[in-house]
Amino acid sequence: MRDKKKISLPAKLINGGIAGLVGVTCVFPIDLAKTRLQNQQGQGVYTGMRDCLVKTIRSEGFFGMYRGAAVNLTLVTPEKAIKLAANDFFRQLLTQDGKELTLVREMLAGCGAGTCQVVVTSPMEMLKIQLQDAGRLAAHQQKALRQDGPAAPATHPPPGQPYASGSTAASKRPSATVIARDLLQTQGLAGLYKGLGATLLRDVPFSVIYFPLFANINKLGQKHHEEKASFLHSFMSGCAAGSVAAVAVTPLDVLKTRIQTLKKGLGEDTYNGIIDCARKVWIHEGPAAFMKGAGCRALVIAPLFGIAQGVYFIGIGEYILGFFH
Repeated sequence: MRDKKKISLPAKLINGGIAGLVGVTCVFPIDLAKTRLQNQQGQGVYTGMRDCLVKTIRSEGFFGMYRGAAVNLTLVTPEKAIKLAANDFFRQLLTQDGKELTLVREMLAGCGAGTCQVVVTSPMEMLKIQLQDAGRLAAHQQKALRQDGPAAPATHPPPGQPYASGSTAASKRPSATVIARDLLQTQGLAGLYKGLGATLLRDVPFSVIYFPLFANINKLGQKHHEEKASFLHSFMSGCAAGSVAAVAVTPLDVLKTRIQTLKKGLGEDTYNGIIDCARKVWIHEGPAAFMKGAGCRALVIAPLFGIAQGVYFIGIGEYILGFFH
């Protein structure tokens, strides 16, 4: 069985890194649309994913869809590598006498993988969201100023927030380096890990759903226990499991995105934790707001994890290490 084989950690890290880089490059514009749609409150700037992408290209150019991609491309390698390698490690650790893992043990392995990855995921998402949402903020401020006139009041940042809100702040698009530096100077390391609890609340359930579901769907493509599934079957298994898990945890992703967004537009709510965020979203926007960006999220996660599992099961990392040896 595959679980009995000794894990080559360097190979798994290479596989996770390659899969992450390829996947992010392909789906990042949809991820940007997801972030902007989730951050909209009330009558927003965008009516949907297509409208968001079209308006982004018109106002920010083609590369505006890739705002924040550099952060993802830099940190997605360790993130995906940790997630996939940790799941493999925990699956091997929980295997007893060569028997197949029970569903409960598969879920525990996924829980361990989701917990390990947030060390990288939380600061990566924190920086990425600020860059992705800058264009929406600028459009939101312009729309508010057109409606209310030039005398529209500017909002003020919450205590400890390193960035001002308002039209001036919205027009500025600092780099990830500037954002990270300002957060470290004003809030310390805790600033980069703002929303850590919400990230755990999203990623642990996601992994608990995703990894067992993928493993069981992927088994259908294995003629024998010792054989790997085909690339196409692994890819489709990753897509299917990723879509289900992504939609299932979308309400938690909405909360995480809102909490980690530092700048708010005119009249938009600010939040003091997960419970406060959930309460305000429910009261001011209704239950449907918790599923904002669900379609975009499924379109992002499905190919991202499909590619990840395809590369992982092909074993490109093993080939690379074998070549150098």
